[in-house]
Amino acid sequence: MTKLFFIRHGKTIWNLEGRYQGAKGDSELLPESHTEIKMLAEYLKNEQFEKIYCSPIKRALVTASELAAALPQKLMVQKDAALSEFNLGEMEGMLFTDVAKKFPKELDAFRNHPDLYNAKNVAGESFPELFARMTPIIKEICEKYPNGNVIIVSHGAALCAEIRHLLGYSLKDLRKAGGLSNTSTTILETNDATNFNCVEWNRTDYLNKKLD
Repeated sequence: MTKLFFIRHGKTIWNLEGRYQGAKGDSELLPESHTEIKMLAEYLKNEQFEKIYCSPIKRALVTASELAAALPQKLMVQKDAALSEFNLGEMEGMLFTDVAKKFPKELDAFRNHPDLYNAKNVAGESFPELFARMTPIIKEICEKYPNGNVIIVSHGAALCAEIRHLLGYSLKDLRKAGGLSNTSTTILETNDATNFNCVEWNRTDYLNKKLD
C-alpha cells in the first residue's frame, strides 16, 4: 500500500495579508512557520519515507527543504512543476477584498462553485487543467512506491482540489468540506494508484493552534 502525506506549505506574509499568491506570486514564510515546520517533523518522525516531492515555488520548496532537514532520516527533495499552485491569472497578487470587487463572480465560483468557475475570465487555470497536470504525477509516485510512504509538499487550493478529485468528488462538490490549513497534513492511501482512501484530513493538532 502507498501512503501519501500531503503537506500544505507554511504560512506566508501574503497568506496573513489575505492576498492571492497563485503559481507566479510568492512571499516569504512567516517567522513562526519555521517553528511549525519543526513541529510537523516531530509529528512525522516515527514514519519511514521514500522521498519528498514538492512544488518548485519558493514557499513550498523552503517548507519541503526545512522538513527534510528536521526529519531523522535523510530524504531527497524532488521538485516537480506539476505540483505547483493554481495559476490564478489576473487575481494573483491581489488582496481577496480587491478580487471580490473586480472579479466577484469568478471569486465566488472558485471558492464555492468550482463547476461554475470560468478561468478564462481571469486568464487563469481551470480545475480540469489542474487535474490534468497533477493526477499523472500522483499516480506515477504511487506506482513507483507501491509499498512506501511519500511526502508531497504543495499549495492550499491545488491540494484541496486534487485530493478531493483523487477521492472521487464531483466538480460541483469539490469545495463543500472546507480547505487546508498551512503546515497541515492530509493522508491518503491506495493499493492501485486509482482508488484512494482518506486516512487524515487537514490534521494540525501537532501545531497547538486553531485551524485557520
